[in-house]
Amino acid sequence: MLDRDGPVPIYKQIAERIREQIDKGELLPGDAIPSEAELEAEYGIARLTARRVARELREQGLVYTVQGQGTFVGRPGTPRPPERMPVYQRIAADIEKRIRSGEIPVHRPIPSEKALMREYGVAKATVRQAVRHLRDQGWVFTVPYRGTYVSPPDNWPA
Repeated sequence: MLDRDGPVPIYKQIAERIREQIDKGELLPGDAIPSEAELEAEYGIARLTARRVARELREQGLVYTVQGQGTFVGRPGTPRPPERMPVYQRIAADIEKRIRSGEIPVHRPIPSEKALMREYGVAKATVRQAVRHLRDQGWVFTVPYRGTYVSPPDNWPA
């Protein structure tokens, strides 16, 4: 339980919890710590407070951040487990599955940026990177001011 009325700022309390997980081996070098959106949801904090958690852990030398991918235990360059793909690629792969299965039909919109941010608990930049990845592969196309739609199957990668 966080002490919201005590002398220790909330972000420091949350950073200490994550530090304890690292010390206990629950979070290993290369593992992602919870995203800003996940911290917001779990602790009922503002985005700025969640950012301060990551900054505090970086200043302590416990984590490093890769823009668009997340914040990871260790120092920059710490190898991440090979089975872990960047968050944006996991989002893109999930949307690709939904397209292949017909859950999102051809010429119909994929979920909006806001919906994807809520669904995956990620920042807008991460969602945009996932959509760009899908667009580069030919799964979707974007109509300015209207949205992003599923491409016809002949545009999909082999």
